[in-house]
Amino acid sequence: MSKQPRKQRKARFKAPLHVRHKLMGVTLSEELRERYEIRSLPVRKGDTVLVMRGDFKEQEGKVEKVDYKHYRLFIDGVSVQKPDGNQVYHSVHPSNVMLVELELDDEERNQAIERKG
Repeated sequence: MSKQPRKQRKARFKAPLHVRHKLMGVTLSEELRERYEIRSLPVRKGDTVLVMRGDFKEQEGKVEKVDYKHYRLFIDGVSVQKPDGNQVYHSVHPSNVMLVELELDDEERNQAIERKG
């Protein structure tokens, strides 16, 4: 990898999906860090996260959608009201959230946790 910021940005914007998945890593809460002995993990639909920064600070909710194209999360309860009255999700960057509860239904995710920990 290059140290040049322009090449770092280019790599991020042109990254394939399997690399974007890793870039969507989120820090784990203190309790989860102790239990699994890992610091961060890629976020996925169904995880419960706590918003740490921004207008929705200290709000907790389930991840409803993960947008790999724009590096954004859509969280249940983090929404804004449009002028016509509709509620729409407010996107949150993964660096601004912390994983509080993991969705462990997937066998591949369990293997990833074991591999990292």
